[in-house]
Amino acid sequence: MNLATSKNPILKPKASIEQLHPENNSTRLLAFCKATADQLRLDILKVLSRESFGVLELVQIFNCKQSLISHHLKILANAGLVLRRREGNSIFYRRANTISSTEMAEMQKGLFNAIERTQLSLEAQQRLALIHDDRADKCQRYFRENANKFSQHQEQVAAYELYGPNAKELIASTIPLDSTQNTVLEIGPGEGEFLVELSQLFKRVIALDNSSEMLNKAQELATSQNLTNIDFVHGDTRNNSLSEQQINCVVLNMVLHHVPSPVEVLFDIAELLDENGQLFITELCSHDQSWVKTSCGDLWLGFEPEDLSDWTRNAGFKEGESVYLAQRNGFRVQIRQFLKC
Repeated sequence: MNLATSKNPILKPKASIEQLHPENNSTRLLAFCKATADQLRLDILKVLSRESFGVLELVQIFNCKQSLISHHLKILANAGLVLRRREGNSIFYRRANTISSTEMAEMQKGLFNAIERTQLSLEAQQRLALIHDDRADKCQRYFRENANKFSQHQEQVAAYELYGPNAKELIASTIPLDSTQNTVLEIGPGEGEFLVELSQLFKRVIALDNSSEMLNKAQELATSQNLTNIDFVHGDTRNNSLSEQQINCVVLNMVLHHVPSPVEVLFDIAELLDENGQLFITELCSHDQSWVKTSCGDLWLGFEPEDLSDWTRNAGFKEGESVYLAQRNGFRVQIRQFLKC
């Protein structure tokens, strides 16, 4: 008899922790109800639904004392509704996508769905926009001042020679055979190395960058290579001209950790992509080397693969192929494919 596949009618399924300790459910329920019985805490959950913020940023958004925000975050964390993540010397908070108790999962889902239908006050929305602008200004200032040193700084973290060929191979192996009739958008093309590869795989390429200095460098490379199927657009993912295009594929190589709100960009991409479109992301895995914020202009210290999976799923994508690369300097690179549902 194969014991691995046989069924034993005498054995009973093990009871769950919730069944063995029903008092845990009551404690969790009370913590959950307490955490959500406050308008400011609901607003905090609204703000943290798509991105991470530090305590001081939340203080600015809601125009209240730091001690009050810290108090509310502690209550939300104790209820399992928010998570903390260290970014160098800073602590950032984000909303928990799942709750540890299966008994509470349905309540959490209902709460988050209800929060999505609420609106922040106009004042809070305006202060939130100022934080996004401040993050974007820091990034643009870095590229404005360091455009001529971009490759040198990039090599300290992950050289293009490491991830570029692997990203091209993944794209080439998964895009439709008739992709030469399609349009690809590369967001943040840097100095343009990958544009050369994309111009061979697609009929039309759009290069988008909010740094005019970097966009000029990419354009210079394309001109030197006699590439005539690339259009260069100065702006971000909400540039009006993009909504008029039929975009079949989007590529982001080492870009998201420079973006003020990565999740918002993913939602923008979902809006831009045609039905059955594909998204390819090359990005750093989460790390603790905070020197990249000053040396390389990074806003975020990489991302957990699970976070990218959750964010893209919420934006309307399903996961495809993945490649992970390790380096001697301690940085790990993830190359991911996502398909629009």
